[in-house]
Amino acid sequence: MDRAQKVILTGMCQVSNGDEILVQYKISPNYSGVTFPGGHIEENETITDAVVREVFEETGLHIKNPIMRGIYDWINDDGTRYFVFLYSANEFFGELRSSEEGEVKWIKKDSFLHEKLAQGMATVFEIINSECISECFYNRATQEEIIK
Repeated sequence: MDRAQKVILTGMCQVSNGDEILVQYKISPNYSGVTFPGGHIEENETITDAVVREVFEETGLHIKNPIMRGIYDWINDDGTRYFVFLYSANEFFGELRSSEEGEVKWIKKDSFLHEKLAQGMATVFEIINSECISECFYNRATQEEIIK
């Protein structure tokens, strides 16, 4: 039995500054709404290094000491398994700026769930901010989230 699967690896980070978190208003036709900065992991790049790089590219901020909080994944229509490694960070430096990915800005953490969220982001927020949840598998066929 072949155990190899085609996968896509990505990372995402909730950056905190006191009671505020950094959000991105994604403008992609395939994935829009409020999300956290992040993106694809490149060949020969660690997951953590990819998250640091992507946050910088999309926000202008250099994060330090990001902590992995969990995983959100699903299987695409073509059978590819799509992984999002979820991080949080509260140490950073640099000047905040938006990118072609979308506008970035600080919002109050307790208002996040009231935003127009991109698909899956309520669960991503729950995983990142939970001490007892570490993963969610989204079953696209049933639209069920299996949370562990």
